[in-house]
Amino acid sequence: MSRVYNFSAGPAMIPEEVLRQAQEEMLDWHGLGMSIMEVGHRGPEFQAVLEQVEADMREVLSIPSNYQVLFVAGGASHQFSMVPLNLLSEHNKHADYLETGVWSRKAVIEAKRYGTINVAGQVITENGIHRLPLQPELNLNPKAAYLHYTPNETVDGIEFHWVPQTGKVPLVADMTSSILSHPIDVNQYQLIYAGAQKNIGQAGITVVIVREDLVKEALSFTPILYSYKVHVEHKSVYNTPPTYAIYLAGLVLNWVQRQGGLKVIGERNQRKSKKLYSCIDQLSDFYMNKVAPDCRALMNVVFSLKREDLTEEFLNQAAQAGLANLRGHRAAGGCRASIYNAMPEAGVDCLVEFMKDFAKKNG
Repeated sequence: MSRVYNFSAGPAMIPEEVLRQAQEEMLDWHGLGMSIMEVGHRGPEFQAVLEQVEADMREVLSIPSNYQVLFVAGGASHQFSMVPLNLLSEHNKHADYLETGVWSRKAVIEAKRYGTINVAGQVITENGIHRLPLQPELNLNPKAAYLHYTPNETVDGIEFHWVPQTGKVPLVADMTSSILSHPIDVNQYQLIYAGAQKNIGQAGITVVIVREDLVKEALSFTPILYSYKVHVEHKSVYNTPPTYAIYLAGLVLNWVQRQGGLKVIGERNQRKSKKLYSCIDQLSDFYMNKVAPDCRALMNVVFSLKREDLTEEFLNQAAQAGLANLRGHRAAGGCRASIYNAMPEAGVDCLVEFMKDFAKKNG
């Protein structure tokens, strides 16, 4: 068996040693004679797993004690509904959103079902180059129930490298594609959510980190499984949670700890992205990236070939070279290299060499 370098935006590459451990434990977990996926979710064995995964998440991200950590079934798109259902109220149904790409746009559309949404900032295009709005360019409502933004837009390859200042308004961040990629200060946010299928593990769960004062009664028509309060009260097991996905998240968190934590992970990711962007910029007569340098995404390097007719050949040859899933999102076209934590520097080095060689042969 030969594993490829998988540049998929998600479900994404998982560290090989994590997969091997999961494989070894598949049929007999901790001597029980059964798989972890067969262990009852309310029994002491799985409860110990769940408690340890939460503890590891708190340690890796330095999550303060006044924040709740939830493991909610489904993807981050579920949170497009759960956030307004839980943070809006009968007395305040106004919220601010930054609409900076495909995913934040979907969040805006869903939130409008429950409240009055002010789009407080959007991507700005100048001379064909896209950038994010700066703090003075945001049109914030000081009485909003919250401000929602997506730090990293995977489709568009654009990322906030600063945290919006909201005053007393709670800040909500969809960190699906940026969580665990570098250190963050959780105290700067009141609610963070992230789908697991990028840097946390397999698809199927979303991690929600919410400050305790935001856990309250949801809007009256909220389905019970969409209530943060219910999930907090039942410690993420109101119903049967995705037990295997939680177990795998624990293995990934242990891997992050063995790497040296988020400081080491972040430095490695900076090196990886710098190599790719440098290649694109150095070969600017062949490849192009339309995002302002200070807004370029760390995890999702989006680029295109100036000769669009060569795109399919580029993708086909890359796949033959063991560089998989470089096709851009269907909404954007072009190419995209997602270089999440599990992508080794060697994989990025191989891609850079392939890009140089392809440009040389077709330039």
